[in-house]
Amino acid sequence: MKKFQKVTALFIFSTFMLTLFSANVVFAKSVKIGFLLKTMQEERYQRDKAAFIAKGEALGAKVYFDSANNDEGMQLSKFENMLSKGCTVIVLQPVNTGTAGNMVKMANEEGVRVIGYDSMLSNGPLDLMVMQDSWAVGKLQGEAMVEWLKKKNGAVKGNVALIMGQPGDSNAKAMSSGALEIIKKNPGLNLVVKQSHEGWSSDKAMATAENALTKYGNKIDAFICNNSGMARGVVAALEALGLADSNKVFVAGSDADLVNIQYVAQGKQAVEVWKKIKPLAETAAELAVKLAKNPKKKPENIVKVDMKINNGYTDVPTIVTPIFLVNKENIMTSIVAEGFYSKAQVYGK
Repeated sequence: MKKFQKVTALFIFSTFMLTLFSANVVFAKSVKIGFLLKTMQEERYQRDKAAFIAKGEALGAKVYFDSANNDEGMQLSKFENMLSKGCTVIVLQPVNTGTAGNMVKMANEEGVRVIGYDSMLSNGPLDLMVMQDSWAVGKLQGEAMVEWLKKKNGAVKGNVALIMGQPGDSNAKAMSSGALEIIKKNPGLNLVVKQSHEGWSSDKAMATAENALTKYGNKIDAFICNNSGMARGVVAALEALGLADSNKVFVAGSDADLVNIQYVAQGKQAVEVWKKIKPLAETAAELAVKLAKNPKKKPENIVKVDMKINNGYTDVPTIVTPIFLVNKENIMTSIVAEGFYSKAQVYGK
């Protein structure tokens, strides 16, 4: 009889544990999160995608990924598709930061939470934001330009072109404002170009640079660019004139695309801001899973935030991840040392 009771008890315990395990597996599989980027145009976004998906899946979530080719209407369609797939949290990098708030409101009406990624959207009830400090990116670029001009001209003076991204984009605005603060602090600087570029287009940035160089008789001392792609466009315009030389013209980019890091190593481009992708993407994935598993809790009670930023609708709890200024002297101790690119990728040997 006792033997029977022991067997029965063991059977009941085993059944209970199996049920509990199955429930946990079902729960894990039921966590669906979306990751929607504005584009895959820049090389860096392959890294965002890979890091986010790997981290999300490692935490037991089903990850739905898509991008929108810098098309606002396409992004809305893909956002709606993620809602239809049952995503309970969507991480969104908006094409249009001015209108994307409407997508967030739509998601909230369906009980879906939205985490902003990289670019802060305005007038929307974001649950969380994960970003780099875009204002600090522009400030770093501006400070590097000031030091370069001191070495080249013996004084902080010269003509400066500010090559900005998508019109109205909050990231482009923030990066530009950081650079503009430095420019305004130095009365010897003459801001001769301040131009936005639809779709963050490299070709359009090249055309802007060509026009500026023609207008000012090639006497542009510095180009500060909101991203790597537009910096490549500027370098292309300079190359055609034999001016793609960081001893002659200062060019700053941001995103650390491989070609741009190669340009820095070759002396064609002065600096590139490395917005570390892996911490940004992995943090976003972790936050998404935490929100999905705690649907009733306020984000501030789940994660530690660095600050709150008002986006015109609400004070958004925000997590900020690292940035770093890369120049010819520190490539090996930064980009290469941390495994972002290999020495062979950068130097070709």
